[in-house]
Amino acid sequence: MRILEGWGLIAEVAEHALACWGYMAGRDSERLTDLNEAFRDPAVRAVITTRGGAGAYRIADDIDFDAVRADPKPVVGFSDITYLHLALWQHCRVPGIHGCLAGTTAISAVRQLLMTTDPLVLERDTAAVSAAIQAGGQARGRLIGGSLTAVATSVGVRLPDLKGAILFLEAQRQTGLGLVDRQLTQLVRSRALDGVAGIALGSFQGFAGLEDRGWSILDVLHDRLGGRGVPVLGGLFCGHDLVGADGEPDQSAIPLGTMAVLDADQGSLTLEPCVQ
Repeated sequence: MRILEGWGLIAEVAEHALACWGYMAGRDSERLTDLNEAFRDPAVRAVITTRGGAGAYRIADDIDFDAVRADPKPVVGFSDITYLHLALWQHCRVPGIHGCLAGTTAISAVRQLLMTTDPLVLERDTAAVSAAIQAGGQARGRLIGGSLTAVATSVGVRLPDLKGAILFLEAQRQTGLGLVDRQLTQLVRSRALDGVAGIALGSFQGFAGLEDRGWSILDVLHDRLGGRGVPVLGGLFCGHDLVGADGEPDQSAIPLGTMAVLDADQGSLTLEPCVQ
């Protein structure tokens, strides 16, 4: 609230924001009520999540999409909030913001995306784990994606057609390399990746130094995503397990659903704004 009010905005806290139900922030009905009330309220111009949204897949398909289409507004969040981003794009073609309000870069990027119409440019971090996965070329398309787990488990439910899109993926290390391999294989075998214009990779930092019988996360990414004949740009400062110069959690927010230009040769991703 302090951050948002510092931008001159009015911050309203949803009724069940501090609720708890198991490992989720309230019962499904409570979380869905808060979300739909925000979409239906003309005074609300953006919906900003405060955590990763465990269980968002349980409510993503019950959003009041008619209300969203009548009064579009961006959702800010990442991790499991990817389920909401995918559902909102699939049903309403409403862009969102993959990011959070934790970290200097994160806060600055979210403010730019919400408060200006300036394009956002991300440069490849050559020191990042995913930076080693590259395929040259340029591509233009709408940026779709987010958490790998959410994207892979949305196949057949809410994953939009990715033909002509630039697919963005990042992953948090929850178990070993096998889970990433299974999720990428799900995308490959379901043919969800057929027709993508390019692939942008964010953070896979949690897998740094991990090897399993001679393979690293780079081997898995190269094996599953390499050879598709499209530009691939790794090393984007977006997603889980990233820290800023001060050693605290940080990342760059990025718009989802807006047009993007991926230049794998120059190592840049240029993103159009998500507000007008």
